[in-house]
Amino acid sequence: MQEVSVYLFLGFLESGKTKFIQETLEDKRMEDGSKTLLLVCEEGVEEYEPEKFAVKNVVKVTLESADELTEENLTLLTAKHKAERVIVEYNGTWLLQQFFDAMPESWVINQMMTFFDAGTFLNYNANMRQLVFDKIQMTQMVVFNRFKGEYDKIEFHKTVRGISRRADIVYEYIGGKPEFDDIEDPLPFDVNAPIIEIEDRDFAWFYRDMAENADSYVGKTVKFKGMAAVSKKVPQGCIVLGRHIMTCCEADITYDGFAVKTCGLLDDIATRDWLTVTAKITMEYNAVYKSVGPVLVAQKLERSEPPEEAVVTYY
Repeated sequence: MQEVSVYLFLGFLESGKTKFIQETLEDKRMEDGSKTLLLVCEEGVEEYEPEKFAVKNVVKVTLESADELTEENLTLLTAKHKAERVIVEYNGTWLLQQFFDAMPESWVINQMMTFFDAGTFLNYNANMRQLVFDKIQMTQMVVFNRFKGEYDKIEFHKTVRGISRRADIVYEYIGGKPEFDDIEDPLPFDVNAPIIEIEDRDFAWFYRDMAENADSYVGKTVKFKGMAAVSKKVPQGCIVLGRHIMTCCEADITYDGFAVKTCGLLDDIATRDWLTVTAKITMEYNAVYKSVGPVLVAQKLERSEPPEEAVVTYY
C-alpha cells in the first residue's frame, strides 16, 4: 500500500490558513511531481488562486459538511484523483478526532500546523476553550497571525503551554515579520533536587512531564500527594496513586496516576484514600499500563488529608 503524505492545517475562519497554503503551493520547492489533493473543509473570504501555484497536479475538493468526512469518502477521493499528497484546510468547528477516525489506512500525517488570528485568540480561548484546546493539543506549530507589538506575548505563550509543551510558537507580525517564541518554560518543581517535591497544584505538570520525558526521571526520588485507586486489575502489592486532572473543561476531567509498589509500608489501602508517597522512579512493565511505564517504588507511604482543590489543571 502506497503511503499518502498528509499536511494538516488547523484553525478558525480567517486565521490565515488559506493564505499559508496558497503560499506553500506557490513555492517551487514543493513541486516534486506528486498528485496533490487539496481538501478544503471550510470556505472563508480569501480564495485560492490556482493559476499562481508552482505545484502542478493540484485538485481542490470542498467538503460542505462534516457528514462527508468519512473513511469511505476520503478513500474514494484518494483513488479518484490518484492522490499522493493531501493538503487539508480543516474546519475550525470540527473536532480533530473526527478527522483521525476518517483517515484512510494509507494516510500518514507529515505535518500539522495551527493558525490563530492574534486579535481574537484570547477571546476564542475564553469562550470556546474546547475547540482551542482541540486544535493545539497535537500540533507541531502554533502561528499567531496579525500579531501586534502591544500584545502581551506571555498570555499567548501560557495558553499554548497549558495545552502542549512540545509545539513551536511563532508570532507573525503585521507586515509579515515572523518571530519564534523563546520564552523559557521552567517546571514548577526542581527535577534535580535529592527529593523532587510536587506541590498539590503542580501534579498535572509533573504527570505531563513524566509522560513526555519519563527516561529523565528514572532513578530519581519524588514526593507527592495523591488519591489511591485499588482494583482487581492492579497487581498485588501495587496501587495507582494520582489526581483528577482537568485538561480543557469539566467534561474532560480524568483520573490519571502512576503505578506504585507499596512495599508493605501501609495496609488496608482503599480506593479514594489520600496518601503521601516518597518513592524511587523506575521504568518497568506493569499491568496498570499493560506495557512498560513509570513504576514508583515506595520508600515512605502515609495517609494524608485531601488537598484544598480535588481537581488540578495545567494553569
